[in-house]
Amino acid sequence: MKKLIPLFLMLCCLVSVTACSKDEIVSNYNQALQSIGDKGLTDDKDLQGKREFGIDSYVGNYTADYDDFSGNEIIFGGTALERDNGNKIEISCDIAAQTGNLKLILQTGTDEPKILCDTESSYNDTIELPSASNYVLIEADNFTGSLKLKLK
Repeated sequence: MKKLIPLFLMLCCLVSVTACSKDEIVSNYNQALQSIGDKGLTDDKDLQGKREFGIDSYVGNYTADYDDFSGNEIIFGGTALERDNGNKIEISCDIAAQTGNLKLILQTGTDEPKILCDTESSYNDTIELPSASNYVLIEADNFTGSLKLKLK
């Protein structure tokens, strides 16, 4: 009798696992990845500026006025096999510097970090995100100035 209980439990587990379709398993895995990926963003309270998310954590608006700021801020992004709203994102950025350096960077899980926008420049382009972790962040070095960032 004692040998039948573990066998019965194992059988129940197998039945419950096989009851899910491949699409359901992938969808649940994607949702779990997205939940974990959102935790990689800088908390609103720790940002130098004001962030407003759009339809998800990959898009929105961010404006900031920096005063001799050095550090990193992970502003938008996440982790997903496939983003529910498509993998294309339009990014526009304007940096107005007084002193120091500021870089807007795209960090993906598949490629080296890419500088999109640098001190005293603008950027406007549509990019396609790979199925991986994708974050838009800033790196500042004694930066005084402003940043206007829009992702849609």
